[in-house]
Amino acid sequence: MPTHQLLVLIIIQLLIVTFPAAGMYKMFQKANIPGWKALIPFYNTWIIFSLTKRPRYLFFLQFIPIAGWFISMSIFVEFAKTFGKFKLYEHTMAALLPVLYFIYLGFDKKEKYLGTAVVRSHKKSTVREWIDAGVFAVVAATLIRAFVFEAYAIPTGSMEKTLLVKDYLFVSKFSYGMRVPNTPLALPFIHNSIPFTNSKSYVEWIKIPYTRWFEQPVKRNDVVVFNMPEGDTVINKEEYGTKILYYDVIRKLGNGNPDVGRKIVADDPDDYPLAVHPVDKEDNYIKRCVAVGGDTLQIKDQVVYVNGVAASLPPESEYFYYVETNGQPLDETVMKEEYNVDINNNEQFLTTEKKNIYYMLLTADAKQKLIKNGVAKTVTPEMITDASAEKIFPYDNFHHWTIDEFGPMWIPAKGATLTLTAENYPIYERIIRTYEGNKLERNGNTFFINGQQTNQYTFKMNYYWMMGDNRHDSQDSRVWGFVPGDHIVGKAAFIFMSLGDGGVRWSRLLKGIH
Repeated sequence: MPTHQLLVLIIIQLLIVTFPAAGMYKMFQKANIPGWKALIPFYNTWIIFSLTKRPRYLFFLQFIPIAGWFISMSIFVEFAKTFGKFKLYEHTMAALLPVLYFIYLGFDKKEKYLGTAVVRSHKKSTVREWIDAGVFAVVAATLIRAFVFEAYAIPTGSMEKTLLVKDYLFVSKFSYGMRVPNTPLALPFIHNSIPFTNSKSYVEWIKIPYTRWFEQPVKRNDVVVFNMPEGDTVINKEEYGTKILYYDVIRKLGNGNPDVGRKIVADDPDDYPLAVHPVDKEDNYIKRCVAVGGDTLQIKDQVVYVNGVAASLPPESEYFYYVETNGQPLDETVMKEEYNVDINNNEQFLTTEKKNIYYMLLTADAKQKLIKNGVAKTVTPEMITDASAEKIFPYDNFHHWTIDEFGPMWIPAKGATLTLTAENYPIYERIIRTYEGNKLERNGNTFFINGQQTNQYTFKMNYYWMMGDNRHDSQDSRVWGFVPGDHIVGKAAFIFMSLGDGGVRWSRLLKGIH
């Protein structure tokens, strides 16, 4: 863990045990302990352990990153009990607002230190036992979800056939290092908005800078869950969100000029209500990492090349093909079982105006089988040639890339230095300005970064290029560009449940993700 990240965690822990010191000063005096001992961080909690007669080894758990914060809160609750405080709201105040609550207990002359005898004699009701157990379960589950693993459901077909719609999988937070939430105060189990409302599920008056413990880089071909890079600002309507991106809308409204489109949206908040999210609250996406920082990526005739070498195609990656058959009728069962094509599903299979020619979504394996088994005379890939500037990254009128013909383009790496040019400015502009927080200006071929004229920029993070395995039906890096390192959530580990139209897909349960 970098030193500056460790320092941030230490400072937060120090603040937690220091802020209640004023109230603790008087509470210690009521317990016949010199008040000055309350003013020394951690020594004050050591004294509380003595007063509450709790096991001393628990004291050292305070020094575990993040989890230690909750240990200190539990210590404050135990201290409040020695003043005869056993109600739920009293324990909530002691845990979450000890700064104020301890001032009340310390300075109110009616409040007395009663010692551990009153704690031993107190009996909880059955309801209270259940409430305490529920609170513990929520806290434990929240910590596990934040730092160990998280469940994720596949909402679209962008990763088929590797991952199917309604696959439910676990995402490992350990694989790339545990990321500390930027917004730690949030409703548990809710990502960024409260269901059935437009209200945020988190507050932003406490923010933690990007921190990741035991960081490990993403590897090529990993299936990765990450925060959607252009999800920082969304149009807060069901038909928009990440279905129709805010940045796509302003480019379209401005006829390629996002500043014009941005003003149109800002002037019409009724039609375009906006929600702005911090990184950890941007919507989650799942794609395959095809290139990492330092790589040069190019797509030619649908084939991805990394550093000039053709990348291996994921085993269940899909493309659309025009398939000319030998004229024999296509059997529904055979097509499903042998070639994994549902001829009743318009998203996988369509007839065309030409006789014996069909439009099919095929894996590489299914394509070869169709030819080998004599079912197909020809299999021709569909080539998408749309190079609309507002649809394909980097949204300029110079590169004219498409989703099947893209690049070459260099992926930024942490510590690497780039020479800015008029040609590459549209590619790296958002990284420098938005993801890495610089003031970037351009005047012709002259560039200013944070007010200084320069054409050199050194990147602070690694960046990644993500693509869906369903290459013609995926909103991915070809649409919105690079994924910054601070947006990485975790690695897709295995499928724990899968539901299809016919019920549970038993063959997919506990299947690893490759």
